[in-house]
Amino acid sequence: MSARPAAVEIAHPPQAVLRVVNPLLRAALRAPLLGSALKDFMVVTFTGRKTGRRFSVVVSAHHINGDLYVLLNAGWKHNFRDGAPAEVRYGGTTTAMTGQLITDSAVVAELARRAAVSYGAKKAQRSMGLKFRDGEVPTAADFAEASNRLGLKAIRLTPGL
Repeated sequence: MSARPAAVEIAHPPQAVLRVVNPLLRAALRAPLLGSALKDFMVVTFTGRKTGRRFSVVVSAHHINGDLYVLLNAGWKHNFRDGAPAEVRYGGTTTAMTGQLITDSAVVAELARRAAVSYGAKKAQRSMGLKFRDGEVPTAADFAEASNRLGLKAIRLTPGL
C-alpha cells in the first residue's frame, strides 16, 4: 500500500511560462490604469543582503487581516529575515514598505489557511502557487507540515521604513 500524498504541494507554472509572463505583468503593474486593475499581483523591489543588487519580483498579493503578505518558498525570502526596506508596486502605486520574514510554521500555516479560505480552493491554488491534494482547502496542520517540508514562509509588508 502506498503512502497518501501530502495535502499541500508546490505547483508553480513552468519556468518558460514565467520568463514570458513576469516581464509582461511587471510592465502592466507599472501602468496606473492597468496596475490598479491587477489587484492579485504586486512587484516587490528590494536590495539583496549579500550582493547589494536590486531585485524586482512579481508575486501574488495576499490581504490577510488588513495586512499585505507574500506567501512563498523562494530563496529570496531570506533577504527579509531581519526586516528590510522594499518598494511595493500594488494597485497602480508604489509605496515604501518594510518586509518582515515570518518563519514560525504555525503562524505561516494560519496565514496560508486564512488566505486560502478567503479565495476558495480553486483560486487559492492558482494565486498561491500550490496544489491541494483533495481539491479543498487544507487544514492548518496540513499547511504547517507544508511550511516545514517545503520551506513555505510569509513576508509581511507594512507601510514605512
